[in-house]
This record gives sequence, structure tokens and C-alpha cells, in this order.
Amino acid sequence: METLSRFLVFMSLFSGLVSGFALQNLPVTSFEEGYTQLFGDKNLFVHKDGKSVRLTLDERTGSGFVSNDLYLHGFFSASIKLPSDYSAGVVVAFYMSNGDMYEKNHDEIDFEFLGNIRGKEWRIQTNIYGNGSTHLGREERYNLWFDPTEDFHQYSILWSDSHIIFFVDSVPIREVKRTASMGGDFPSKPMSLYTTIWDGSKWATNGGKYGVNYKYAPYIARFSDLVLHGCPVDPIEQFPRCDEGAAEDISAAQEITPTQRSKMDIFRRKHMTYSYCYDRTRYKVALSECVVNPAEAQRLRVYDPVTFGGIPRRHRSGKHRSKRSRVDGTESI
Repeated sequence: METLSRFLVFMSLFSGLVSGFALQNLPVTSFEEGYTQLFGDKNLFVHKDGKSVRLTLDERTGSGFVSNDLYLHGFFSASIKLPSDYSAGVVVAFYMSNGDMYEKNHDEIDFEFLGNIRGKEWRIQTNIYGNGSTHLGREERYNLWFDPTEDFHQYSILWSDSHIIFFVDSVPIREVKRTASMGGDFPSKPMSLYTTIWDGSKWATNGGKYGVNYKYAPYIARFSDLVLHGCPVDPIEQFPRCDEGAAEDISAAQEITPTQRSKMDIFRRKHMTYSYCYDRTRYKVALSECVVNPAEAQRLRVYDPVTFGGIPRRHRSGKHRSKRSRVDGTESI
């Protein structure tokens, strides 16, 4: 009963967080404490500080790591620096999934970083699946207001029982609200956190037009400031264990302020290049959770070739923009 009480306290506090971002200065989890290598043998390197990780893709293999625990809701974050130069076909992924436990009805929350040819910028793709609803992809794609290969930037996922929010450098870029009609399409089962780099030549860049060129290998993605802040799930009892410290941290969270929402609106207006809500080739009628904006729909009528590949499931066996814009809630995003 005590565990249940802590869980209910945690979730009541968490509900106040779902539309806001006030989780600053959260403890960083060391690799040894929180993660296990997933694949890639020597292509994964942990720095001496124990908190910074390097993942490499070369002719032999990609690489990746996974959280030791499953989580049911929480805040998950990493500072990432992406490979520079020619990176077409390269995919770096920071995502949650339970595909190893629920092969036919898995849940997923994705940040995918899609490489590009020289002179073109990396793109971000976000997506969610629930209960194996892979036939209903909810992808969105964006450009960034900075060069993600020059320095580390923070990418975060906030997941509750009613909301999912994606953040870039504390700026909310996408908010998914659970609707009754979504049913099981909203992720609701415990998931692990995965971080990988792999070859997505068949789909990642211009629908597969440009693939990985290993002449430019190795491709190196760097990770630091790894945060796992949520409810770990006991693998035997299948029940979340929420400590009081996590609940106290979450209680300090604030709702998204008008300034933050303005930042999100500006980001989406300036940098979103694709949304499933406006793809009438895939969906003749927008899915239930879509809030259709006529101006946005008009702007996104035309988009580059879009092919979706999804995260591989077999890991355990085998010129840049010259101007940088400020992110301060003004039109400069």
C-alpha cells in the first residue's frame, strides 16, 4: 500500500507537469548506474567521467545502449552532438520503446535525427506508437535554428498518462494530448530508454535517394547529461516504484507559460516541414487528436519525399546555416 500511495502522489504531481517545463538541475545518471550496452561492441565508448558516451557507425556496425530499468512515465533527456560533414542515411535515435517485451503490440516515443548530404542540414523526426499501432504513424519533421553538429544541445521527452511533450533546449516543440478516441494508440505500457546510431539508407534522406557513404565514416554521435527521472517498474511485480525525491522534484514543475507556448508556436511555424495531420496521401481524414490549422495546412501541402523506416528491432544479434537565431520567445526562432 505504501508503494501504491507513493505512486499516486507522484502521478498527481506529475499531472501538473505535463503542460510545463520546470525540471531544471536534475541529477545526471552515470552510464554504469543507468545503462547497458545494446550492440556495437567497441563502437560504444564511455568516457572516464562515466557520464559521457560516444556512439559510432562504421562499415561493420552501428551501436547503442539501453536503460537498465523500465519506466512508466517520467522525464528523459540527453545532450547530443551529431556527426558533421556528409551524413546522408545516418540515423541517430533517442527513444522509448518496449518492443522487446511486446513484439506485436509495442509502444514507442521517438526522437530521430536524420542525416543529410553535404551542405544540407540534419532534420529531426518525432513520432509515437501505442499498442502496436505502427500502421498509424504520427510523424512530424523539423529543421533546427542551430547547427546540431557544432555543439551539444539538449533533447528531452516528457511522458505522462495524458501528455507527451518533446523539447529541444527546453523549448517545447510538440505536445501530444491523449484523446479518448486514440484508445490504445497512446503509449501506456512501461518502456525502456534507447539511444542508437545506425544505417537508415533506405529511407532517412530524401526517401532513400541518398544513402550512407562509408568513405566519410566513422560517424560519431556524442552524448552527455543523461537524465532518467521517472517511475522505474519492477520487472517481476510490473508495478512502478516512485521515490519521494522524484515526486518532490516534479511538484516544483510549472505549466507551460504563455511565453513557452509562444516559443512552440513560432518554432512550429518556422521549422516544421512535415506533419501527419496534413498528409492526405496517407490519411484521407486527419486522425482524431489532430488540431488542424488552415494556414499550417496550406504551408505544408508540399514537402520533400517522405519515407518512414522505423527503429530496427534486431540490435541485440548485429554547408551549414551561417546565421544562428536566438531562442527567447521572439520571432527569431
